[in-house]
Amino acid sequence: MDIRELDRRAVRASVDLVAKAAAEDLGRPTPCAGWTLADLLAHMTAQHHGFAAAAEGAGADLAVWRVEPLGDDAFSAYAGAAERVMTAFAQDGVLDREFALPEFGRDLTFPAAQAIGFHFIDYLVHGWDVAQSLGVEFTAEPELVEAAWPIARAVPDDGRRRRPGAAFQPGLVIPEDADRFSRILAMLGRSPA
Repeated sequence: MDIRELDRRAVRASVDLVAKAAAEDLGRPTPCAGWTLADLLAHMTAQHHGFAAAAEGAGADLAVWRVEPLGDDAFSAYAGAAERVMTAFAQDGVLDREFALPEFGRDLTFPAAQAIGFHFIDYLVHGWDVAQSLGVEFTAEPELVEAAWPIARAVPDDGRRRRPGAAFQPGLVIPEDADRFSRILAMLGRSPA
């Protein structure tokens, strides 16, 4: 299946989860150490804008990746950013482009499908983060889990994960017979329990 469709489904699920939140939920803790739901939404919104800019050829500009507090507009800002990135990824010819992703290295570019894969795994997991913060159930679509498995396995689990601002925390050990989505979460530093 087209990585853009997988990403769209993960992003759409995250939008649906965020829509369940209310202003009083913004101070809730998340599985992301030290982050409230407001912090997580600000990060997720900035990433959507950054990846959209990358799809449009402007990802090298660090300003498009800047995380800023969303304030009272957090939910509509998130939904708008999600629409922007889905629209950018749906452009004709986008899969023929290279995406500048300065968070991985100032001068690094990635083939579009790989870059969108990074976004996809991030939003599948961030959907779970939002659900955990809100105390609502999260069920990942089996097709998304299967597509995410090789991407999660390819994420290096090394010292870079201990740096401030790392995309993922060090992997956790869980039983091999745990369901695949729980194993993805653990590989990416989340405790699925």
